[in-house]
Amino acid sequence: MPFQNEIYKSAFSVDNVIFGFEGQNLKVLLIRRKDEPFAGQWALPGDIVQPDRDLDEGALHVLNQLTGIENVYLEQVHTFGKVDRHPRGRVITVAYYSLIKISDVTIRAASFADKVEWKEIRKIESLAFDHFEIMHACLKRLRLNIKLRPIGFELLPEKFTLTELQKLYESILEQDLDKRNFRKKILSMNILKSFNEMQQGVAHRPAKLYSFDAEKYEEAKEKGFIFEI
Repeated sequence: MPFQNEIYKSAFSVDNVIFGFEGQNLKVLLIRRKDEPFAGQWALPGDIVQPDRDLDEGALHVLNQLTGIENVYLEQVHTFGKVDRHPRGRVITVAYYSLIKISDVTIRAASFADKVEWKEIRKIESLAFDHFEIMHACLKRLRLNIKLRPIGFELLPEKFTLTELQKLYESILEQDLDKRNFRKKILSMNILKSFNEMQQGVAHRPAKLYSFDAEKYEEAKEKGFIFEI
């Protein structure tokens, strides 16, 4: 990236917090920096926005340049502007986040990213710059959104069990949910499609399979239905 090694008086950057769900773990996509500052340390995929790009376009461009990911929805979360947040000068950064299915994307390290990996959030203790703070601000937004919008269903297989759905919410919210209350609430929303199918090839008692019914959700929303976990 052309701005990576420059010293600047004032600049705008973007930092992308890309969350993914795999197994029963919430993860975030990180890059290992090969250049100073913070060479060898893990960081969020971010960089200075070039003068000929707006912020939203710049966020997508930076994400693609460093990780290979493209065509994802990024939501702007917050602006971070502490005077000393960047050792090379005054840099104000805008944080974006996205929640994606890990199996849907292919990642590759490029530019000043020496490596790119999915890391379990609970195992991350520090990041370069103020990226640990930025990650948790975006995690807070994700937890709010997943309670108020049915975005979590996108991370599951097309057909899933209620246990798998509950485990996803528990992983993201980092809290245990009462099994009976969770199932009662989800089923009462009438936004799941029930199949006359059961799990196959499992050691335990097979569970019933469901899928998210987007049409029913949109119809219910038009009538004033509010999704809330």
